Amino acid sequence: MPKEKIGVLCSGRGSNLASIIDAVERGDIRAEIAVVLADKADAYALTRAREHSIPDVAVVRKAYAAREDFERALLEQLHAHGVTLVVLAGFMRILSPLFVRAYAGRILNIHPALLPSFPGAHAHRDALAYGVKVSGCTVHFVDEGTDSGPIILQAAVPVAEGDTEDSLAARVLKEEHRIFPAAIRLYVDGRLRTDGRQVHILPLAEGGAL
Repeated sequence: MPKEKIGVLCSGRGSNLASIIDAVERGDIRAEIAVVLADKADAYALTRAREHSIPDVAVVRKAYAAREDFERALLEQLHAHGVTLVVLAGFMRILSPLFVRAYAGRILNIHPALLPSFPGAHAHRDALAYGVKVSGCTVHFVDEGTDSGPIILQAAVPVAEGDTEDSLAARVLKEEHRIFPAAIRLYVDGRLRTDGRQVHILPLAEGGAL
């Protein structure tokens, strides 16, 4: 069976990308990272990709007048590299139905909150303002809404007295680095079945590797 080819979309430093690269290089994720795309030319994620001999391409949003043209350029790169699974690792843009439909059921995202609470770009700020005692992170399939797709994995992180956005984000990020590769592995191994909003994790096949 051919390996999944992963396309990773990033906007910044790419720390989640690094955890995925590590998992692939260890053999935990039996897939190939075919390309890393960033919407900013100076995104450090592109440097991380080059350090591991992974093709990297900057598709700069400002170079395109319309969002649809920008997304078509992203899709062109993903198709050119044979990508079968799209992973959003700190990609700070909402994808339109045009993009989502092109890879329907084949886009995973990591969000730094326990969805459905606190969707959007300011999850840590919103969680602290609300006064929650537990936050965390969520890996989910991407649909045409904002952080609204079916949930694959979640991890809880207690909120400490005196937490700031930065201190909470740092602790949540450690869990992101743990559960995002785990969710990608489940997908690649064919162990996810979606039934409406429910994502069922199938047992390992008899004799399957742990």
